[in-house]
Amino acid sequence: MRVLGIDPGSRTTGYGVVERDGSTIRHVDNGGIRPADSLPLAGRLLGIYSELRSLIEEHRPDVAVIENVFFAKNARSSLLLGHARGVAMLAASEAGIPVEEYQPSEIKQAVVGQGHATKHQVQQMVRMILNLPEAAMEDASDALAVAICHCQGMGLRQRIDESLRERKG
Repeated sequence: MRVLGIDPGSRTTGYGVVERDGSTIRHVDNGGIRPADSLPLAGRLLGIYSELRSLIEEHRPDVAVIENVFFAKNARSSLLLGHARGVAMLAASEAGIPVEEYQPSEIKQAVVGQGHATKHQVQQMVRMILNLPEAAMEDASDALAVAICHCQGMGLRQRIDESLRERKG
């Protein structure tokens, strides 16, 4: 299973691609999409959309995962974040890829083991889990973290589904 994690932002959208094979999670790619600051919001959103579509075509993920954020520093930040999230969800949905969302505390719990972990703790655990030579930039690390969260949760969901089938069976 190939997973595209997305950390949306109007200035920088982080992405991370991982592959799960059994209990192994392997790093495939990560980075940040940074449209020119000189562009108006609509131009930055178009840039994010276009880059995500290219990444989807290149990596062919089975699912896209994104952090489900309900608030930001202020109303304007929340609105801009909402636009970037919408563009990311559209890019995946238009490509026929299911989109899953996770709460920040779920992601931190899955990656670090506690729901109130710091960004630095998340970065370091992502580096260790994926055996990266150095920590990824913050936005890419957040995207990798949500992808790892999905991969780890997949195993649990599969075990629950198998258990339910056995009980019915």
